[in-house]
Parts: sequence; structure tokens; C-alpha cells
Amino acid sequence: MPTAEIIAIGTELLLGETTDTNTRFIAQALRSLGVDLYRTQTIGDNVGRIAGAVGEALQRADIIITTGGLGPTVDDPTRQAIAEAVGTTLDFHPELWKQIVARIGRYGRMPTENQKRQAYIPKGAIAIENPVGTAPAFILEIGSPPSSLPMGDGQGMRVVITLPGVPREMETLLTEAVVPYLQERFNLQDIIKIRTLHVSGLGEGVLDSLVGDLETLANPTVGLSAHSGIVDIRIAAKADTPANAEDMIASVEQDIRERLGKNIFGADSDTLESVTLEALAQQGWTLACFERGLDGALLRRLEKAGKPVYRGGRADTGGEETLAQATEAVRQEFNTTASLGITLSLSIEKQGIDVVTITPLGHKERYLPYGGHPKNAARWAVNTALDRLMRIALGLG
Repeated sequence: MPTAEIIAIGTELLLGETTDTNTRFIAQALRSLGVDLYRTQTIGDNVGRIAGAVGEALQRADIIITTGGLGPTVDDPTRQAIAEAVGTTLDFHPELWKQIVARIGRYGRMPTENQKRQAYIPKGAIAIENPVGTAPAFILEIGSPPSSLPMGDGQGMRVVITLPGVPREMETLLTEAVVPYLQERFNLQDIIKIRTLHVSGLGEGVLDSLVGDLETLANPTVGLSAHSGIVDIRIAAKADTPANAEDMIASVEQDIRERLGKNIFGADSDTLESVTLEALAQQGWTLACFERGLDGALLRRLEKAGKPVYRGGRADTGGEETLAQATEAVRQEFNTTASLGITLSLSIEKQGIDVVTITPLGHKERYLPYGGHPKNAARWAVNTALDRLMRIALGLG
């Protein structure tokens, strides 16, 4: 199975002026093809550094995909850098220039002389016409790296695929030209399927102690990712058919569910707020909420969930009422059977949340300390409070 690396090119990315969405899109496309992505990196608009990064990647990977630096200006150096990386020169392609002229002509303009740079690609490269922009892409097949570049572990052909940095242009060319090329050229038949289980109420360390042995599996692979009160368990399987991959995932998922039980609140696109509201709906309850110190974080997430069980809520307006009083007040205001109240405190003396839940099963109050970064506190507070309410609705505590 081929391996891949992605190189995002652009000084604007390094300066934080532009967010790199291309790498994520390409990574997902490679994943769907069953290609192993081992490394991604970002390089500024510098010929030497780009050439060096491509040259190093050729020692490790079979497929190198670059994005960016294909414009007509002096600070668009990718074409020259790729040529230098593989020890070749740039060739002018009249057919590419004709396409560029035609595309610019659609806007009623004539191309400038510097735009002719875009019709130059490394000698021997396969040109990819850009139907949605002026920057052609290209694929450079390398039977073996230049003498200055020793072969990596994998023998055989390597390819450098160079795409424009404009996201819509890149996405179009990747989907319509590059993916079919890779499927044919590397005889790609395996696919990768991913299942993500969502866990609340358990920290990453505790969770690792419960499923850590599964994290050593080779296929499927199992990995953990923490998100301020929620931990995701990612199960990824590679197989020759979607059905076989799903069967492999199902076996591991069953094992994990047997170990963790109802600590798993959902999977894939499920959200904690939606699952919590569904649990309340199953009990025939309706919900109102009060929050203090969260800047609307709880209310926004519940409103976005779009479930009729949630009737509304309000944030602290500076009144003197206690959290318990405010939580009961919103329950009466919105005429609901349940209410949830949260106060987030981030003072030196106290860092954590007070949570009040009022349900047909009773009135509960609890304080939970917080030790993370202040900017993550609101998300953690909402996740933690929703977890408490969901467990009450499910009869778990």
C-alpha cells in the first residue's frame, strides 16, 4: 500500500493570515483510498525550502501532494522548486497557455506577460487542466529519485502531485483528476473506514487504562482524542471492501462497548446535547436552562440541537438569586418538567462549576473542579453539566 505526504505551501499560512483547509480535505481523500498518510507540513514561499521539503519527502513516501504557489507572481515558486527537487528544468506548454488565455478572456481581459509563468511545468510532467481557475496543476512521475536522493523503504515509482492553493480549485482537481489517477496508477482497491465513539464522564487517562490494549492493534487501529469533557475513540479499519472494513470495526466496537457501557453516549455525528435531549424526551420531560459565566455557550448549543424538548433558557442578568433559585425560576418561566443550571467560576479561589438539576426524580446540586486552560473552560462546563443531566435521565446517577 502506498504512503503519502502533504506539503502545504504559502507564507500566508505560516503567518496565520490564511487557514489551511486543503490539508484536511486531501487527508480525507487519501483515507478513502486506503493510502497511508504519514506526514504533513507547511512551507513558506521559498524555492530552496520547498525543494528541500519535496526532496526529503521523496525519500520516505510514494505520493507527495503539494498545494499552493502556482500563481503568476514572483512569490509563487512551486513550479521551479519541484523542478529543482527532482533535478530537471521547466518546459513551456503552449496548450496550457491557450487554456489560460481562454479562461482569462471569459472575464473580458487579456492575460499579462507574467501569467505565462503558469504555462511552465517541470519537464516530463503530466499537465492537469484547471477548469475552474488559471493555475494548471501537474503530476511528475519519478521512476526513482535523483542520485542525490536515496530510495526509501518502498521501491518503484514515486509521484509528486502539485495542486493550486485556492481551496475550490484544489478540491475540484483532486476529486476529478487526481483521485482517478491514483486509483489507476497505484491499483488502489483498499479503502479505510472510520467509526468514532464519543465518551463523556471519563477522563482520557482513565479511558486509556480501560482500552489501552486495543490501542496497540495494527488493523483496525484504535486512538483516543480528548475534547474538554468528551473523549473520542477512533476505530479505523483498512480492507478491500467497505463491508469487510465495517465488519472489522464492528468487532472492536463491540469489545469497547462491553468495557465502557453507557459511558459511550454516541457515535460519529452524534452530539452530547442532542443525545441528552433525546434521553429527556424518552422520559417525557421538557427542559429549560440557566447559565452564569458561560457567555451563552450552553444556550447556543441546545438551541442549535433543534429538539422540541428544549423550551428555552436565559443567562445571568446580574440578579441576586442563587443558582438553585434561578434554575427553578426558568423551569417555571418556560413551564418545563426539568431544568439545568450552571455557574462557571474561574477565580483564584475557585475554578470549576456548580451544577443544579431539577427533574421529576428530584433536585440535585454538585460542584465539579476544573484544572484546564481558561479558554476551554466553557466547553468543558457545558459538556460536564450535560453529562450529569443525561445520566439522571438514563437512571445512571
